[in-house]
Amino acid sequence: MQASVPSASSSAAPGRLVIASRESRLAMWQAEHVRAALQQYYPACDVSILGMTTRGDQILDRSLSKVGGKGLFVKELEVAMAEGRADLAVHSLKDVPMELPEGFALAAVMEREDPRDALVSTRFASLDEMPPGTVVGTSSLRREAALRSRYPHLVVQPLRGNLDTRLAKLDRGDYGAIILAAAGLKRLGLAGRIRALLDPATSLPAAGQGALGIEIRSDRPELAAWLAPLNHVPTALAVGAERAVSRRLGGSCQVPLAAHAYWNSSGDGSRDGSRLQLDAFVATPDGSRSVHAQRAAEVGSAADAEALGNAVADALLAQGADALLAVALRNDGAPAGPGGH
Repeated sequence: MQASVPSASSSAAPGRLVIASRESRLAMWQAEHVRAALQQYYPACDVSILGMTTRGDQILDRSLSKVGGKGLFVKELEVAMAEGRADLAVHSLKDVPMELPEGFALAAVMEREDPRDALVSTRFASLDEMPPGTVVGTSSLRREAALRSRYPHLVVQPLRGNLDTRLAKLDRGDYGAIILAAAGLKRLGLAGRIRALLDPATSLPAAGQGALGIEIRSDRPELAAWLAPLNHVPTALAVGAERAVSRRLGGSCQVPLAAHAYWNSSGDGSRDGSRLQLDAFVATPDGSRSVHAQRAAEVGSAADAEALGNAVADALLAQGADALLAVALRNDGAPAGPGGH
């Protein structure tokens, strides 16, 4: 269900485009991926990448929940677009705040990679075989809450830095295992580091996990039209439902919240009919309390996807999600259990 492709020979085709990107290896892979796609559709276009360092990349000694959350990874890229130094920015969609600043819009969502979490370890093949006291690293309150709930004997500790930095910390023995997004490992050719893919029943993915979002200024309709061929409709609808849950509940790095939508029982992101399944949960940071909701609906438009997300959010609120959210925000993202954050 790709959008129709404009003619590459059209006089309206872009002559030059600049992509703003973080400078980490994974972010640059993502920008190169978008550049290659654009050059496929517009071979005469000069597409370049403007590498940038964001506040989220600079602050590595504290958890994201304590220093400003997801927006730290996108602000500098938005400034570059606002100043005309870049035309578009490429993000891991799970890092994009649910409400974009005024004047910006998501123009396209590319086809999703594996949305699951991955266990990476040099010593253990599964979470179940880890002895009490094993240190597990994660950057996510969502993952932390899930681990503390199911594996209270493990010690969960914070893990910041880009993907290569996190793997280096594991390899030097700082952690017995770390939990990462499978998508990033696969995109960088590091699938061999994955010891186990975590079933969503064990670790439900974050809203937008595994998908790439392309952000532009909202006053650039011609740019939105040029980017339309990159939009993968099944992925865009699925993550639209996920992000609606998070938006309704005020999802941020301070809140252990997960939302995962899929078109068929395999959960691989491909479209099988028009029925979309959406699972979500909200928990306290220590994992001691949580609420879960699941709904399915016929989804054929962005409005349908948002309605499904709102229905799931309402179901969570009916179970007391607002009280759990208040606990998370009151603790400012700091879990009460062993191991800190």
